[in-house]
Amino acid sequence: MERCLVTGASGYIGGRLVPELLAAGYPVRCLARTPGKLRDHPWSGRVETVQGDVTDERSLTKALEGVGVAYYLVHALGTGKDFEETDRRAARTFAECARKAGVRRIVYLGGPVPRGADEQRLSPHLRSRSEVGRILLGSGVPTAVLRAAVIMGSGSASFEMLRYLTERLPVMVTPSWVRTRIQPIAVRDVLHYLVGCAGLPDTVNRGFDIGGPDVLTYWQMMQRYARVAALPRRLIVPVPVLTPGLSSRWVGLVTPVPAAIARPLAESLRHEAVAKEHDIARYVPDPPGGPAGFDRSVELALRRVREARVATRWSSASVPGAPSDPLPTDPDWAGGSLYTDRRARVVDASPEALWDVIEGIGGEHGWYSFPLAWALRGRLDRLAGGVGLRRGRRDAERLRVGEALDFWRVEEIERGRLLRLRAEMRLPGPAWLELAVARDAAGRTVYRQRAVFHPHGLAGHAYWWSVAPFHALVFGGMARNIAAAARDRVGRKASPSVDDIPANG
Repeated sequence: MERCLVTGASGYIGGRLVPELLAAGYPVRCLARTPGKLRDHPWSGRVETVQGDVTDERSLTKALEGVGVAYYLVHALGTGKDFEETDRRAARTFAECARKAGVRRIVYLGGPVPRGADEQRLSPHLRSRSEVGRILLGSGVPTAVLRAAVIMGSGSASFEMLRYLTERLPVMVTPSWVRTRIQPIAVRDVLHYLVGCAGLPDTVNRGFDIGGPDVLTYWQMMQRYARVAALPRRLIVPVPVLTPGLSSRWVGLVTPVPAAIARPLAESLRHEAVAKEHDIARYVPDPPGGPAGFDRSVELALRRVREARVATRWSSASVPGAPSDPLPTDPDWAGGSLYTDRRARVVDASPEALWDVIEGIGGEHGWYSFPLAWALRGRLDRLAGGVGLRRGRRDAERLRVGEALDFWRVEEIERGRLLRLRAEMRLPGPAWLELAVARDAAGRTVYRQRAVFHPHGLAGHAYWWSVAPFHALVFGGMARNIAAAARDRVGRKASPSVDDIPANG
């Protein structure tokens, strides 16, 4: 198999493309300005990494040596006012170096070009992506330019903007671009076509539109996202006076997507982004079952929350289960809102003693923290129609997966190490509580505790911040008291009772 060079491997698409190429049997080399950014990827030990920059001819020449297929997945979005000139210079340098190196094919992921559009009237972002495509097509190296609109996947800037706008605002005053028609595509399908382009015949030198089966307005996308995420229907009021500049500031206020990225994305949404052809299928067959529809794309992107095992594992660097999952190297604002409260304490007891306390939690033993607060929370839950604390526990000492524990449900037990509980109280979003036993580098017993909450709409965010001031009292007290209970348990075992003393002693 030919060696593939992936530029932009630390970015959203590049970081997901590399393992797909490896799975297809291609040896992969990555070009990165800062190779250290790739070390947290689970595939980092399976690729060759070269330090360099697409604007630097010397480093590009080294990176392209012996390469058959070169993926160009970089752009200067969010780098400042001169990003068009930076994109232009980088594309020309890359095209020239690829030609001299004898690269057989270039593959580039660009943006859509609206039907019949005057390029000078395009947003600067779309205009630059289109120009880069033309430069690469004219390089003398057979090039495939894939043109995609909104890419649906956790971590994609376009998807995160949609996610946060819909989840945080039940009522929205929006720019007129919410009426623009868009043909979104799932990230897994983008990756499918990108990998497939590595095998295109040398005679193919052209652009291809790629998109999912649904053509929707941004307004429809927000409403359907809300439906898939089980949120109430959103009230959306378009306001024509919101300019791209104002709307990008509005997006920056409501979402954590940086304004430098939100502005070009908002400006691009003025233009219709619908595929004019699907010729790619003549060369690269569609994914099995066809491209994913919008609703399925959202479901895949929400996997992180729907599958609590991914969201609540202690090891956040586990290999994601699908291209739509967040990666550890995604920006902090990617992946949706997930609030956590973490606590850890060194415990002067054995791991076995600590585990006995953890597995015995709830029921008659209580929750080791501010009993009045837990009792009040249970009463409030019953008033709201929930289960409250009345269910107790089946056995005073042992737990098993699936059983009720007060207003929690035992979701996972790794005996001696981890207990995960899922909340069944009435909350505006799913919640979990994890209690774990570990050892530190010095061999000491460590208690780890994590509460995780995924807010469901604006009410969920309001709930979290309304109770956050009490976390130190409730969760902090729980960590202290569980550690103390484990220590006391050791003390009780070490000090024999009268009944333990031999009769002749």
